[in-house]
Amino acid sequence: QAKSCICHMCGAHLNRLHSCLYCVFFGCFTKKHIHEHAKTKRHNLAIDLLYGGIYCFMCQDYIYDKDMEQIAKEEQRKAWKLQAFTPTVVSHYQCTMTGIGEKYSTWEPTKRELELLRHNPKRRKITTNCTIGLRGLINLGNTCFMNCIVQALTHTPLLRDFFLSDRHKCEMQSPSSCLVCEMSTLFQEFYSGHRSPHIPYRLLHLVWTHARHLAGYEQQDAHEFLIAALDVLHRHCKGDDNGKKANNPNHCNCIIDQIFTGGLQSDVTCQVCHGVSTTIDPFWDISLDLPGSSTPFWPLSPGSDGSVVNGESHVSGTTTLTDCLRRFTRPEHLGSSAKIKCSGCHSYQESTKQLTMKKLPIVACFHLKRFEHSAKLRRKITTYVSFPLELDMTPFMASSKESRMNGQYQQPTDSLNNDNKYSLFAVVNHQGTLESGHYTSFIRQHKDQWFKCDDAIITKASIKDVLDSEGYLLFYHK
Repeated sequence: QAKSCICHMCGAHLNRLHSCLYCVFFGCFTKKHIHEHAKTKRHNLAIDLLYGGIYCFMCQDYIYDKDMEQIAKEEQRKAWKLQAFTPTVVSHYQCTMTGIGEKYSTWEPTKRELELLRHNPKRRKITTNCTIGLRGLINLGNTCFMNCIVQALTHTPLLRDFFLSDRHKCEMQSPSSCLVCEMSTLFQEFYSGHRSPHIPYRLLHLVWTHARHLAGYEQQDAHEFLIAALDVLHRHCKGDDNGKKANNPNHCNCIIDQIFTGGLQSDVTCQVCHGVSTTIDPFWDISLDLPGSSTPFWPLSPGSDGSVVNGESHVSGTTTLTDCLRRFTRPEHLGSSAKIKCSGCHSYQESTKQLTMKKLPIVACFHLKRFEHSAKLRRKITTYVSFPLELDMTPFMASSKESRMNGQYQQPTDSLNNDNKYSLFAVVNHQGTLESGHYTSFIRQHKDQWFKCDDAIITKASIKDVLDSEGYLLFYHK
């Protein structure tokens, strides 16, 4: 019934409409028309027609009353029945259009359901042969670069929980052009239990629309697609007004930034006065140089300090992910051709630059730079890089560097160190050459249960298959 109500003073519909509890009067709260009525008539109680809360104009606050809350819940249930919606299938969009509350009513178990829950306290176990969440994707013409990233994203635990709990509220004028709405649909499709391959044509169309450099049927770079997808999702997945205070370097609290954004600290040290200039930049992924590239690679000998880190040991000169991270975070002399104006010396001086992790993201993505593009050559680097199932990022943290400089660094004990520990859950691989190649991915379904996703075909994989693969993009979860 509240759907057809309008403010008696300005004719506004909804706009936090309140009804006077003394007489027949509707007034909007936003423009304070209900306040004016309460003041002139001394009618000090009004009810919010959207949620059923009671406002007292003497207290200037909403008041809690157990009986009234029960009545509000009952009326809301009746409203649902009038609209012929069932709480499990109604979307936020439908709720907004019908004006019945911002979210559908919460599920409250009946006596019979409570009895069943009491008799079955254990959670239902997911068997090792359960296939929910596993679904192939049809290749729409060189779209394996997209399919492998979609597999990695749909198996990112926190992202999955966000979309399957229907948390996205679309603020775009046309939800059909929202990439986040399409991702939400994609998650529903993946976890629906259907086994037939899904055809991601709408996703491809939206990617072409929002990231025009990826449009067309040519083979694209999976890493480039990942960054473009995160960027569009971040722009469409608007966080609330507290975004500016969010605890990540992007100062945004959208789900993408909450999961993927970390902070990279850059310390530039003057070689004359040893003054340090520090900046912190946000990152979604870390790109690592490989041996065999034209950039000189830092040689690491098996006997060097910490030759066994993260359970990786140097076997016959094999490069490890830890080696690449050590190289990434080592101090680099900038040389005389790249002098920087020192704020301490007030003149241009030679300096060293060092990168460390100031803040770690929940999901760390490592991009192994296998494709080299320079003026002279375009080629693929096939160097094998060994990567672990469990990764400890403590040695690469800014706090570890500060402790070492103060002469008090020691490897923290396991109990203190858990915040920096990661577990591998997806690997994207590239087979073939730069000109004609194919992307596949390995994803972790349950603990130690791995599957290879090759477009529409999904096959069981062993941990050895995963760790022996070439590795192009590595996804780790805290």
